[in-house]
Amino acid sequence: MLIDQLLISEEISVLDAMNQLEKTGRQILVIAPELKLKGVVTDADIRRHIIHGGSLEDKISKVANYNPKYLGIAQKADATEYMIKKSISALPLLDNEGKIVEIAFYDENTVKVQKSLDLPVVIMAGGLGTRLYPYTKILPKPLIPVGEKPIIEHIIDRFHSFGCSQFDLVVNHKKHMIKAYFNELCKDYNVDFVEEETFLGTGGGLSLLKGKIDTPFFLTNCDVLIDADYNDIYKFHKQQGNIITVVCAFKHVTIPYGVFTLNEDGEIKDITEKPTMNFLTNTGMYIVDKRVVDELEENKKCGFPDIIEKYRSLGEKVGVYPVSENSWMDMGQLEELEDMRRRLENR
Repeated sequence: MLIDQLLISEEISVLDAMNQLEKTGRQILVIAPELKLKGVVTDADIRRHIIHGGSLEDKISKVANYNPKYLGIAQKADATEYMIKKSISALPLLDNEGKIVEIAFYDENTVKVQKSLDLPVVIMAGGLGTRLYPYTKILPKPLIPVGEKPIIEHIIDRFHSFGCSQFDLVVNHKKHMIKAYFNELCKDYNVDFVEEETFLGTGGGLSLLKGKIDTPFFLTNCDVLIDADYNDIYKFHKQQGNIITVVCAFKHVTIPYGVFTLNEDGEIKDITEKPTMNFLTNTGMYIVDKRVVDELEENKKCGFPDIIEKYRSLGEKVGVYPVSENSWMDMGQLEELEDMRRRLENR
């Protein structure tokens, strides 16, 4: 990759920087007039900006780190060790004039990373999957193939790559097929099944785990894949002191119509041609404190958003960890399923 693809102006917006991060597939952009290092912007910098109420229309100079870490090009051999020590994934390498010669990237394929995240993962795998009919007439939604694996195995593999080894699947619809699949699968992690007798919703099913969960845990639907640093999500959850952290994705939507706003008399107040909307949406993945399970009523049907509202009304801390739109893959509908397949094939 050419350094030019990672260079940005201080005048661009946060949204433009997010788009450029997506295009490059890297986690860093560089402010370097005439290649002289001035500042860097990472996806974490943008995340912090958003969490603290910053606008996507703000200039990126409001977000940038103007005291970036770097090494001289003569110290290139020390770059990997330095990145591990400083917990960063990219490092500018400068010449004697302070100009960028290279950018070193931390490569997990060549440097063994210790798996450190050993939280249990609860996967809601009992739904009917009506939006994916006729696939779900034959298979339960968790076993619908995306490439060479069913979606639920993709989800488990992501968590397992970060060190998670205990998976609890809340099952109901076609549960015997799901259990049979995992009983025959050769795996180096543990899968337990929690069986619903009646449909309890994304929140109510957690009550069946009373007495089993004694740490914070990940909770996820069985139809989403999140490309993110799960260690960082948990770190954020602990630092914020949240009882629940919701992983949310940014959506940038252009409405393909002219939008009319009316005044109190029903007359046209304003016309906006093809307005854009920026908002955060729930991906269906969370980190949850064990107390939530302990305090649930047994066998009472409820959605997890209802649980979130309950704790918010009690003044408890419920936080949001934002990820980019392209970090979230959802196969809840047929069109989204095909999009997920294409994206995974391209990788």
